[in-house]
Amino acid sequence: MAKIVFRTDASLLVGAGHVMRCLTLARALRHKGHDCVFICREHAGNLNELINREGFAVHGLPLGREQDSNLVHAPWLGASQAEDIHACQALIAACQPDWLVADHYALDHCWESAVTPAGCRLLVIDDLADRRHTCDLLLDQNLGRDAEDYRALLPAHCELLIGPSHALLRPEFAAMREASLIRRQQAGLREVLIALGGVDQHNHTGAVLEALKRCELPAGARLTVVMGATAPHLQAVMATASQCPWPVEVLSGISNMAERMAGADLAIGAGGGSSWERCCLGLPTLLITLAENQMPGGFALAATGAAKLIELAAPLDTQLQIAFLTIAQPSSLRALAEAASRVTDGRGVDRVLQIMERL
Repeated sequence: MAKIVFRTDASLLVGAGHVMRCLTLARALRHKGHDCVFICREHAGNLNELINREGFAVHGLPLGREQDSNLVHAPWLGASQAEDIHACQALIAACQPDWLVADHYALDHCWESAVTPAGCRLLVIDDLADRRHTCDLLLDQNLGRDAEDYRALLPAHCELLIGPSHALLRPEFAAMREASLIRRQQAGLREVLIALGGVDQHNHTGAVLEALKRCELPAGARLTVVMGATAPHLQAVMATASQCPWPVEVLSGISNMAERMAGADLAIGAGGGSSWERCCLGLPTLLITLAENQMPGGFALAATGAAKLIELAAPLDTQLQIAFLTIAQPSSLRALAEAASRVTDGRGVDRVLQIMERL
């Protein structure tokens, strides 16, 4: 049995995605008999209670007093790297881990070299290729990323796992893939799923609903909105939904996202990790990139024909109306679904586990 320590965070600023994909990997490791522990800072909007409910020990770190300036995402840490090193060194050493997993844009080689014990392997999960690492294994699950983007940032021995074939998806997505793809061969455009991130700090969900009020949707259309349990604008979204001319169901903190995606005909979704969930199930998507780091992957996904981009800088109602008119035909939906299904089969966790166990 191996011991694995995860260092990751969730917050209103960071969002939920980093913790959620680490939880997916941790569950798979636990299923194999390994022991996983989390270290997470106590940001506003943290998911430490959720991690505990999942049965994993989590060490909460208090907010620090300093902030670095050398990394673009330094404010996401809630402390300086020196403070984080001081807080983590003893915790990690006491665990005597075989693997350390770091999934945080505000940590780089300085932190990694200071806290990784001798004989411990290091897995870094990243999406940016914007800083140096000292890891043994690096995972970037994004479409359009190239191994050469990382070569100057990594030690020579580091093994790279690049692309959505290694995306960390929960097993229910792969389990529902076949049925979902069969359903799409005859699907029309009725069930629309709106999911713009677990936090959606700037209430893009509300903006999309307001824009859809001014659109003509197919007869019988029904909307389902999914938000995270810590989403700060949940009540505002529910109020907006009650004023829409179509039935709108608003859900929060659900545990059956794969089932919801498999039952939808179209998604209005954010970039990031949820893109690979939708692709696994062949769910056509109107893709809204909510952060700069989501843009390369969003453009790459649109280039495959798996999604159509919606720009936040342009009027949402006009773009959404054109998109619905364009893809209303079953043949257009099927083409999007087929392109999406070719991006990933949803079995990335199995591939990552095999490599971790080999190393």
